[in-house]
Amino acid sequence: MANVGKRFAAAKAAFDGKSEVSVEEAVALVKANATAKFDETVDIAFALGVDPRHADQMVRGVVALPNGTGKTVRVAVFARGDKAEEATAAGADIVGAEDLMESIQQGKLDFDRCIATPDMMPIVGRLGKILGPRNLMPNPRVGTVTMDIKAAVEAAKGGEVQFKAEKAGVVHAGIGKASFSEAKLVENVKSIINAVNKARPSGAKGTYIKKIALSSTMGPGVTLDIAAATAE
Repeated sequence: MANVGKRFAAAKAAFDGKSEVSVEEAVALVKANATAKFDETVDIAFALGVDPRHADQMVRGVVALPNGTGKTVRVAVFARGDKAEEATAAGADIVGAEDLMESIQQGKLDFDRCIATPDMMPIVGRLGKILGPRNLMPNPRVGTVTMDIKAAVEAAKGGEVQFKAEKAGVVHAGIGKASFSEAKLVENVKSIINAVNKARPSGAKGTYIKKIALSSTMGPGVTLDIAAATAE
């Protein structure tokens, strides 16, 4: 713990006096101070002026990051027949119907994304209390309830990121790895900021994006200049 503390303290010192910076400067700071012994994830967090308890203030969407996330995504697909074969051919890690439902009910959730064909939703619906809190419930709004299983699986595997406002209006997502080049991280950051900005719900009043912060897994965060970040 002492080494981790010293590393964090050194990174914190590098961040002192740095706030409301450009996307480019934030990425450079975070990347330069991601010095853990593993390839840290670069995370972005938004504080939004919404109350997600109200349906007209829910923020939810999906964005295909231009350079992917650097993470291996395990995909589960609810499908039968030809669509099940399509899912397997597209690279899905787990494919099933009632058997997959039973596996999930037994606590086996070794996947990061869940996709379903529309006819499977009566089965998937029974898993709402399990999948919902984990943001794994298939939803047509983000393309995870679809007949185009091949495209959905390939998008999930290729770096597509789903985002959803949590309690207090916070949206959090991993947008790459510290090993990515600064240019690639900047592109990814700008892509998700644009997507969240466009996802402003009809019920949002006043300031929508209150704060945006960038950090690495083991490092401190730095806040972005919101006006500049959302102007592009």
